[in-house]
Amino acid sequence: MASQQDVDQQVSGGLPVDDEGFVIDTEDCEARELAYRERGTSRPITVVGNPVLHHECQDVTAFDEELARLVDDMFASQRTAEGVGLAANQIGVDRKIFVYDCPDDDGIRHVGYVINPALDELDPQERVLDEANEGCLSVPTAYIPLARPDYAVVRGQDLHGNPIVVRGSGYFARCLQHETDHVYGRLYIDRLSKRDRKDALRQMAEGTPRYPVVAND
Repeated sequence: MASQQDVDQQVSGGLPVDDEGFVIDTEDCEARELAYRERGTSRPITVVGNPVLHHECQDVTAFDEELARLVDDMFASQRTAEGVGLAANQIGVDRKIFVYDCPDDDGIRHVGYVINPALDELDPQERVLDEANEGCLSVPTAYIPLARPDYAVVRGQDLHGNPIVVRGSGYFARCLQHETDHVYGRLYIDRLSKRDRKDALRQMAEGTPRYPVVAND
């Protein structure tokens, strides 16, 4: 029998939410991530130049078994590539969804996913920029400093279509912004100066990916 606390606790996509309505994605991370990826099949990563990465993805409208399998495959692919976040178009799927397995600046692990994500606009007075090296599985072996807000709130849906809200700070905030950019057809190198973008593409050309990628025609 559930306790009254359990009965009162809101649940979103199998995860509890806190008193402010934010998903609690820091509990049972190892078991949840393992369950996703063991059900999934790893797929190769699309890289810059592939058309699916460079346009806004389609909204998810069908919350069905196919979508659940996609989430599983995304977690499996993310683990193979040793990434901390992965959007669906990074495995060639034109849908607005990303998964994450990312620590914050305090070393606390966050595991989850967001369907049809949208970033909250921050009050300019609350925006604190953090400039740090950023990389991307779709721009393999390249790392360039990029300033982003050190706090982010993403709203979206779970696998049942229910609304969810995820927040992050520090490195995890960077991840949430980076992955949301992906589903709108933006890579982090699109936010760089022409000089830095050229440098990133040079690093990519000179490097060798440590994971399977989809070759561009």
